[in-house]
Amino acid sequence: MSDLFAPDGGWRVRILDLSGGAQDNITEEVGGFDTLMHANAFARRYVRDSVERCRVPGMSSKDLLEAWFAFGEDAVVIDADEGGWKSATELGDFVDSLASQEDRDWRSLDPRREDIDPDFDEEDA
Repeated sequence: MSDLFAPDGGWRVRILDLSGGAQDNITEEVGGFDTLMHANAFARRYVRDSVERCRVPGMSSKDLLEAWFAFGEDAVVIDADEGGWKSATELGDFVDSLASQEDRDWRSLDPRREDIDPDFDEEDA
């Protein structure tokens, strides 16, 4: 699919609970992304944040990867086929280097933020 033509209702990102605590490992689906680039960026930052939440000081990359697969969350852009971001392409880099706050800031890309806080102003964030 082209980035120019989003599915009805916009692109959707499925959040997957890797710990197996949710039905079919699906925690939630976030919809309303106007472009595939927006959905991909959200999914990437969401996973990046999940990896960092699993990180403990002094932990090896191997241990961090195991912790993420046991307790983390993955994100998949639904119906994006080859155009969708995949965690497998960057997971090694994520576990090898600490993320910046911006790398982890999926909330600023969340299309639901306006529904949650209609007075949200990115300049104040």
